[in-house]
Amino acid sequence: MQILAFIGFTLFVAVISYLKTRSTKESTLDGYFLGGRSLTAGVIAGSLLLTNLSTEQIVGLNGSAYESGLSVMVWETLAAIAMVVTAIYLLPRYLKGGITTVPQFLMDRFDTSTKTITSVLFLTGYVVVLLPIILYSGSIALSGMFDVPELLGVSKSVALRICIWGIGIVGSVYAIFGGLKAVAVSDSINAIGLLVGGLLIPVFGLMLIGDGNMFDGLAILTNENPEKFKSTGSLTDPVPFYTIFTGMMLVQLFYWGTNQQIIQRALGAKDLKEGQKGLLLASFIKILGPIIVVLPGLIAFYVFDGQLENGDDAYPALVKRVLPDAWVGFFAAVLFGAILSSFNSVLNSSVTLFGLDVYKQHINKEADDKTTVKYGKIFGIVLAFLSMFIAPLIENAGSLFDYLQEVNGIYSIPILTIIVVGYFTKRVPAIAAKIGLITGCLFYIISQFFLQPYFVEKALDKAKSSGITSESALALVEAKAYPHFLDIMAILFVLNIIIMLIIGKLRPKSEPFEMTYTEQVDITPWKYVKTASIAIVVFVIAIYVYFA
Repeated sequence: MQILAFIGFTLFVAVISYLKTRSTKESTLDGYFLGGRSLTAGVIAGSLLLTNLSTEQIVGLNGSAYESGLSVMVWETLAAIAMVVTAIYLLPRYLKGGITTVPQFLMDRFDTSTKTITSVLFLTGYVVVLLPIILYSGSIALSGMFDVPELLGVSKSVALRICIWGIGIVGSVYAIFGGLKAVAVSDSINAIGLLVGGLLIPVFGLMLIGDGNMFDGLAILTNENPEKFKSTGSLTDPVPFYTIFTGMMLVQLFYWGTNQQIIQRALGAKDLKEGQKGLLLASFIKILGPIIVVLPGLIAFYVFDGQLENGDDAYPALVKRVLPDAWVGFFAAVLFGAILSSFNSVLNSSVTLFGLDVYKQHINKEADDKTTVKYGKIFGIVLAFLSMFIAPLIENAGSLFDYLQEVNGIYSIPILTIIVVGYFTKRVPAIAAKIGLITGCLFYIISQFFLQPYFVEKALDKAKSSGITSESALALVEAKAYPHFLDIMAILFVLNIIIMLIIGKLRPKSEPFEMTYTEQVDITPWKYVKTASIAIVVFVIAIYVYFA
């Protein structure tokens, strides 16, 4: 019954996606890469949310909440403000210039080599980190939920590979042969399922605590563990509160405003109004995200009395404990949709970057739309197979997943820096952007992978030699030994901007940059964009004040 429900819901999504996309001209650049610039607010919002939400986030954030409490909700709530900034300031400029990829703007603003360097950075991050980890973490979740080793009579490693290839092949079909519109439509359907299924876990969990009454369960949970319901993280928490004002907002702005994997959904909007409404709708729903990705971790802490050895076990353990058997197949299908969404979204963005910024720019400049799409798809197939071969290797490389956020910082802040400078200055030259990209990457690598381990190790050795042995005291020593990686991002962001502005002062462009309106879509803003944005920001602040 569980497997039938899983297969049934998965096929339903596939059929609907096919029917909705069969009329889109996938042989054209806009048709394949931007869904024919026809996406509406609801589709954009659903696709944004499900592209962002996947197994590593659901399991990881709930695990962090289990260990550290409500403060980790900052990854969800501050994202809402970043989407507001994107809707008001960045999206109008993107659509005015008619760009298909973020690096395309960098070519218009700086030069072709700046665009190429940025595209390669994006592709490297996607290929080396994101795609394999999405496949690996998703396969672990599904293999455990259906107990695939026992079901098929194979070892855990073999079951993992079967799931990896299953997810990879299905995701590739969506992303490579359907284009962005197939990805976006399937995302929208799965987003509804994920919201329903994701909400059921905390509902059933609270009912378990409250003997059938959800509100009694919530009252018991907050009264028994009040320390877990603090919105402000301490120095030893994963995200100390003060980092909201340093690097956290920069990470969010990069992710929601410049990351090709995400912003591509808004670039496919039929006009600016739909794009802004889609971003703000997703922003509002994102504020409610902690109900799905934080609250279950807090419930698990109460249900299991804080006795789980690993926080990442909290969400799967709670699902097994509270979800009725009849819902398991449906929830697994929804989770499968979330895994596919992240995989095919990254893959589709990689195909886009290669087709437009590498193949057409450097390999075959005379290629027509059909040829560009064709070779983009070939690249996507190769990329998908590479990621399926690499993903199982993560099983023996435990440090890779732990350093995922830090690894992404290598390219995220340098790219955000040059985009910000590119938009808000007119005479900073291309050489400044290249230096900003290179120095930003190098400084971050030196800081996080050489200096940070050195200083932390020295501080811990000194503390232990002084007789400090308690875990909490050593954690505080470690936190104080070197700046938080979000602080390093903020420092490097400011440093990169200063370097670029100095170069712009010494060697300014001969002619100021002026963005031209391509008239590909209407860029009249939504008349309620500022009102809705203010309401969202006030809502976020109110949440922090209430739980402070």
